Amino acid sequence: MGKPTGFIEYLREIPADRQPMERIKDWKEFHLHLPDEKLRTQGARCMDCGVPFCHTGNLISGMASGCPINNLIPEWNDLVFRGLWKEALERLHKTNNFPEFTGRVCPAPCEGSCVLGMNNPPVTIKNIEVSIIDKGWDEGWVKPEPPVSRTGKKVAVIGSGPAGLTAAAQLNKAGHLVTVFERADRPGGLLMYGIPNMKLDKKEVVLRRIALLEAEGVEFRCGVTVGTDVSAEQLKADFDAVVICTGATKPRDLPIPGRELGGIHFAMDFLTANTRAVLDGGKGFTSAEGKDVVIIGGGDTGTDCVGTSLRHGCATVTQLEIMAKPPMERAANNPWPEWPKVYKMDYGQEEAAAKFGDDPRVYLTTATHFEDDGEGKVKAVHVVDVEWRKNEQGQFGPQPVAGTERVLPAQLVLLAMGFLGPEQPLLDALGVERDGRSNVKAEHGRYETSLPGVFAAGDCRRGQSLVVWAFNEGRGAAKACDTYLMGRSDLP
Repeated sequence: MGKPTGFIEYLREIPADRQPMERIKDWKEFHLHLPDEKLRTQGARCMDCGVPFCHTGNLISGMASGCPINNLIPEWNDLVFRGLWKEALERLHKTNNFPEFTGRVCPAPCEGSCVLGMNNPPVTIKNIEVSIIDKGWDEGWVKPEPPVSRTGKKVAVIGSGPAGLTAAAQLNKAGHLVTVFERADRPGGLLMYGIPNMKLDKKEVVLRRIALLEAEGVEFRCGVTVGTDVSAEQLKADFDAVVICTGATKPRDLPIPGRELGGIHFAMDFLTANTRAVLDGGKGFTSAEGKDVVIIGGGDTGTDCVGTSLRHGCATVTQLEIMAKPPMERAANNPWPEWPKVYKMDYGQEEAAAKFGDDPRVYLTTATHFEDDGEGKVKAVHVVDVEWRKNEQGQFGPQPVAGTERVLPAQLVLLAMGFLGPEQPLLDALGVERDGRSNVKAEHGRYETSLPGVFAAGDCRRGQSLVVWAFNEGRGAAKACDTYLMGRSDLP
């Protein structure tokens, strides 16, 4: 630690984002960087805490506490403070294949468990991380590093999302010939089509890293659906091992009266079509322009729908949350180093508040039915307040509050209520065993499915989770697959 008193001398400082009313006019990234000198000061706030909970990556109360990929955070904070940026990048790449992704979209559980955060604002870990990798790209330090030799073993990776890309990168480093199958027209999975461009630029960030992987020897076959375009039998015959990284893409539906009406869409369909249109400069997407938009569900996906609708020029936007509004500070039952369940305004809510004057989220509210406009399209959403208590059968859950029924105008409804697991046809074709939640059954740490030589990683194995957990699993599955192929593995 280069500055023993840094955490006493310096206050937390993060760069200001682009102004909300300015950034909703385009699809460019809204985050800005601090100058190097201020970043060095922020690195100095990292205290020599003895036990750096920031990189432990444990699950506490079902939530990540610390970094799931065990980033060497205190080490690269110290190197940034000393101005040793290239060495900081080397430390960062030891544990993280794609820090430009996590530095932009990860919710930073590392900061939630920062020891300094017990009684002061935590170290700006996420901002320092993305600054290190962006400087690395700018300075030309990030270059293709193909393996020195090849093993001759061939591995198929199904899915090019966070877990798939990480598994492919690691297996390629081990010298295997890696082919990634992606059913979409571009690689990247969730990183490409599930996260809007203003959070993660596709051409300048995602495709830049894809190009580097290709230069290192990874082959991407896009527009190919395994089980249809390529049979499961052919895949297992042509490759020495298979890694399934298809994600958990089956959306949770809302089967209430009027669900069949036009204008009601799953959030991911809405976001995917929009990003494709942004990239292609075309149309073919569902526009929120001039419409009253109701988003059912919170989380990152709901926020992305808010931000996207605002950029379309929606008339109004309302986001329904069935849970209660979080407290402003940690509750007694949510102690450090747990992830802090506190109220915050994410970028989409900030933009909505700037345009319409208030946070678009309405808490403890659920939809009861959708109203027809007489032409088969949605006209309004009927909602009611709820309270969480036991029903007559003794089951705890949201119960409607009598007398709180009301109607929200809506010509566009987006369902952002999470996902139920992986799509099953591919898993049926491969013949892998599933667990009770319909995920691929494979033990964490081993990752091998019921079929020898077939592995699974990411959301298709663990269920819907964070991008950084997908990185954790992609690296773990690659090591397990490498061990299967070679009898041992030197992969971290």
